[in-house]
Amino acid sequence: MGRKGLSRREFIRFSSLVVGAGYLGANAAKSAAGMMGGGGGMGGGTSVIDPPPGALFRDPPVAWNKSTAANIVEVDLEAGVTQVNVNGTMANLLTYNGGFPGPTIRVRNSDTLKINLTNSLSMLGTNILGHDRDITNLHTHGLHVSPEGNSDNVMRMLMSGDTFNYEYDLSKQAAGTLNFYHPHVHGSVAEQYWGGLAGALIVEDDLPVLSGFETHLMILKDIALSGADPEPYTSTMDFMHGKVGDTAMVNGQVNPVLNIRPGQVQRWRVLNASNARFYMLSLEGHALSVVGTEGGLLDKPYPQPQILLSPGERVEILVKASRKSGSYRLLSLPYNRGGGSMGQQVTLLTLSYKGSRTSDAVPSVIDPEAVRVQEMPMATRTLALSMGQGKGYINGISFAGMDSTFEIHSMLGTWEIWRVVNQSMMDHPFHQHVNPCQVLSISGGDAGYASLYTSAPAWKDVVLIPKMGSATLLVPVMDYGGMSMFHCHIVEHEDIGMMGLWHIGDHSM
Repeated sequence: MGRKGLSRREFIRFSSLVVGAGYLGANAAKSAAGMMGGGGGMGGGTSVIDPPPGALFRDPPVAWNKSTAANIVEVDLEAGVTQVNVNGTMANLLTYNGGFPGPTIRVRNSDTLKINLTNSLSMLGTNILGHDRDITNLHTHGLHVSPEGNSDNVMRMLMSGDTFNYEYDLSKQAAGTLNFYHPHVHGSVAEQYWGGLAGALIVEDDLPVLSGFETHLMILKDIALSGADPEPYTSTMDFMHGKVGDTAMVNGQVNPVLNIRPGQVQRWRVLNASNARFYMLSLEGHALSVVGTEGGLLDKPYPQPQILLSPGERVEILVKASRKSGSYRLLSLPYNRGGGSMGQQVTLLTLSYKGSRTSDAVPSVIDPEAVRVQEMPMATRTLALSMGQGKGYINGISFAGMDSTFEIHSMLGTWEIWRVVNQSMMDHPFHQHVNPCQVLSISGGDAGYASLYTSAPAWKDVVLIPKMGSATLLVPVMDYGGMSMFHCHIVEHEDIGMMGLWHIGDHSM
């Protein structure tokens, strides 16, 4: 449900006024080389992780659809502890259905999705924040569905041994989206996510222009082990910094080898499912053409020399094997996310030219219906993200329950401008549930990131807010009322309070 649109001149003028207002007006310094090392520890210097090429690349398994009815997809998920081979070490990870990552759920937006979640986590005890690690639930991150009832209701809690039957109406969900699922129990999200609880959820598209390309899913996730277990959280600083592991994987594999034919174009769906590791993606000798973001496909390819993915962000890219035969590394280049981190370059995957030559072409048009919108906002809001004394804050309030939180009350069927300001010296990926947004402006941070997302018709549910910088977002408040949330997707920061409640109603509240 839209409002009468502004003229382009009026919209640009309004947006510039919003950007000029609020808490900060200064640009942050551009990103420099640097990153946290293993286990979230601090320190200076740079490092290179360049493991030898490993086994052949594997896409994650697809979840079995137990439904025989048309337009209904029903899957069973069981959260439990499973021994998983992590680069040669048998580790006790938290898994869905015994896999790391969890099985990929594939649906169409004509479907109803049913997920039967069983909590088989037990005897995990409480963490240093005082939260029970045995309690879990499910957040379908990125789905435009109701936050109420048995849909994407993150207030539902499953005790150990419980089963809950989730159901999602996908009729208003955009096609061509890469989403994912993971726990969302405040206070224990980070440890469950760090331990392995995450999987992809793809809403398929029917665009003929993309249908002929070989397609792969790449879930980027890191971990550090202490013996056979995920490295524990032992101090508040683990939550302040966010965990960064010393082993970075693609679909649970270390530097897998993906074959591509000379001249071939492949479609890659890439998800950053790490707690706090940022990935600056770069494929040696190749351009990466961005064709989709969290909320759907773009109008055309946007060639990028490198792509920054903060925790929770997703991107779809086309890669053409346009070089001489050989092997080329997909790298994560050093990136400074703040917090005194150290530089690190990581080899994620090896692309190997194999087979006979073909002559695929990157299409010039992807989805002609993808546009940057111009809508009259009903409200303008400023959200300030900050940290201190072992806690995270939004507008000076640290989430500690329903009666201790920053709240936004929005009217269903309207548009709003949110200016999200980062008052800390660490980047924060800002995630809002239910409704993806478009980015109007970004102050500070990586210039390539800002250029892409303020020019492309990209819908996003995670936007990187640079340290001591800001982003201005055009947020639709559409289709679904109820209580939703917004928070930093360095999920440790969510656990220590950088989260707020979003009440969406039929009238202003």
